[in-house]
Amino acid sequence: MKERVEYLAIGVVVGIVIGIVGGLLFAPASGAKTRRRLANEAMRAAEVARNVADRAERAAESLGGRVDHYLGRDEEVAWRKVHEIREGVQRYTRAQSGA
Repeated sequence: MKERVEYLAIGVVVGIVIGIVGGLLFAPASGAKTRRRLANEAMRAAEVARNVADRAERAAESLGGRVDHYLGRDEEVAWRKVHEIREGVQRYTRAQSGA
């Protein structure tokens, strides 16, 4: 799951950067203005990428915590059932021994 989130974040960043660079390269402006705009857009894209990566990481952690919680709950219920069955077998064995 974590790998998927990382690949998603990487894909978003690459897509943003390619779109920005392509748009700036084909825009009619002077070299200095284009470089300045490119630098500003790159900083903005990096910030967006950081935000997306942070949100994706928090979502993955939250989802992982929920999965662990539910799996842990199922495991607890299963062990409780095993204990109940074991007690039932012991009661049955004692009842058969005493009969």
